[in-house]
Amino acid sequence: MTNRTAAMDARNDAGRYETAGGTVWDAVVVGGGAAGLSAGLSLGRARRTVLVIDAAQPRNAPAEGVHVFLTRDGTPPAEVTRLGRLDVQRYGGEVRPGTVVAVRRLESGTTVAESPARFALTLLDGSEVLARRLVVTTGAVDELPDVPGLREQWGRGIIHCPYCHGWEVRDQPIGVLGTGPRAVFQALLFRQWSERITLLLHDAPDPTDEEWEQLAARGIEVVTGRVVRVAGDEGSGSLTGAELEGGRFVPLRAIAVATRIVVSDTLLSPLGAAVAEHPSGAGTFAVADDFGRAADGVWVAGNVSNPMAQVMTAAASGMMAGAAVNADLLMEEIAAAVASRRAVAASA
Repeated sequence: MTNRTAAMDARNDAGRYETAGGTVWDAVVVGGGAAGLSAGLSLGRARRTVLVIDAAQPRNAPAEGVHVFLTRDGTPPAEVTRLGRLDVQRYGGEVRPGTVVAVRRLESGTTVAESPARFALTLLDGSEVLARRLVVTTGAVDELPDVPGLREQWGRGIIHCPYCHGWEVRDQPIGVLGTGPRAVFQALLFRQWSERITLLLHDAPDPTDEEWEQLAARGIEVVTGRVVRVAGDEGSGSLTGAELEGGRFVPLRAIAVATRIVVSDTLLSPLGAAVAEHPSGAGTFAVADDFGRAADGVWVAGNVSNPMAQVMTAAASGMMAGAAVNADLLMEEIAAAVASRRAVAASA
């Protein structure tokens, strides 16, 4: 029996592989949001040993509630995370706080690599974790336009998705900050939630003749000039409007902003996963197949692979990635079992 085949049978009573280098998890999930926890849940239910490492930096932290998530609509993001952790733990998965700062593939011929471990993850505290497979669900970062006040109002008066936040600001005066060629469409879209829409052209190109007609037909006001400041009420903290060059102030209760959504390649690129510009122009994403496989032994889910994914979409992609990881592990184990059986037969 080969060293690798022997290692494949070396699970302890907890179902984990133990090597000289420590515990080898079937899968380690980097990121503890909806995508990561869903991946951990599907792997735990598949009787896999799974560790979810959560840096606790969720993209939706400023939001008051998660929306368009069936049975959880309006639930605070932190509560969704708490419940998700309980689900993972219910099936034997572990959720651990920490920040993964580096990942490397293990070279063949070393003591650790003769075990099932294929990846070594280094955490910020200097500790190391070993894994057979890796799921990266570290999310993305929203890059906001450089306008004073936007960051302070992000997730409250500054919103980006009408399906996530439109209902909460319905029938109120809503501004759309123009930062690109899709500004007109964004204004027309938000018109579904309120009749009081103002398109703040800011950096956006002038509308075409057809777009001017569409805006007029839908009763959308267009304000030219750059926005120099977003203002909020000092007492309540709620947004009050936008100030333009020249001093004009436009009263608003919410402003929609199209952010650029950026995925970090710090962990992905060294593993052979590609990060590219998304075809939608929304930002960057990790290139992957329909099941989230981005490189050999590496899967991605959530905003890492889809910058426009909402919480429910992210959770679904995590579930699919977890199922794909289980299938990949299964095929490796079948091959090891066949090799072991042939070795026994050859020595008989």
